Amino acid sequence: MSAESNLKLWTDHLTGEFATKDVELALSTMVDDAEVMHMPTRSGGKGKAELRPYYRDMFIPSIPEQWEHIVTNRVMTENTIVEEATARLLHSKQMDWFLPGVPPTGKMIEVELVIVIEFRDGKMATERIYWDQAAVLRQVGRL
Repeated sequence: MSAESNLKLWTDHLTGEFATKDVELALSTMVDDAEVMHMPTRSGGKGKAELRPYYRDMFIPSIPEQWEHIVTNRVMTENTIVEEATARLLHSKQMDWFLPGVPPTGKMIEVELVIVIEFRDGKMATERIYWDQAAVLRQVGRL
């Protein structure tokens, strides 16, 4: 697929996760054996059978209402997107994929992300998200 087609697929995926909170829309953008991994916490899954309950029960319901994702750089090829972004959020919900075991603190968090998305057969095959977990822990008073 073209880089532009991949970007459209990625945008649709994010819409399913953050805007419409539609698990099936998010999964429709992925190959059957897709892998998602939040690298600092090792939270995620492999394959739609694992990712469906992960998105439905853990990830999507925990996304706070105050969440902003600002892209600062994006590099695209026909097989990969690497996105640098800043996430700003109010820690108003338990987010075990992001802050395992930490109850909502009511604190604002700002953290830089690097997201690597690889594509295969016209769909997303892997999504790996990296951030500085120590910076997040400092902002919520845990470090």
